[in-house]
Amino acid sequence: MADPKIVGEWLQKAGEDLNFARSTLQESSNYFAQICFHFHQAAEKFLKAYIVAYDLEFEKTYNLMRLLSICSSENPDMLSLNEECARLNTAYIDTRYPVHWPVNYTMEKAQNMKKDAEAIESAVVNFLSENGYR
Repeated sequence: MADPKIVGEWLQKAGEDLNFARSTLQESSNYFAQICFHFHQAAEKFLKAYIVAYDLEFEKTYNLMRLLSICSSENPDMLSLNEECARLNTAYIDTRYPVHWPVNYTMEKAQNMKKDAEAIESAVVNFLSENGYR
């Protein structure tokens, strides 16, 4: 198992992204695409914390589906997050670059992505705490 301090650093960064997106969403801001991007970032970092904790193959990727696949190689129960990762995965490209397909980030979509990111946080933290992290 990895150094708990390093895992803690990943969890802290993930928590910062999650809390930033939550607080911005609560302010009733109209920056829903950017908020969704930060929910994606939080999920990415939570999954990477899990990968680091179990010394799994670390890839420099933003693709949540790929990261989930790596996590599930150690714990197949992680696949229960498939739908959450799939929804959040859409918020990476669309929110950062000009795209030539329809995008619509709304309060409702941001609230749903918040739930997805929180589900990933909860699962990762629970799995890690079962093995002495945090």
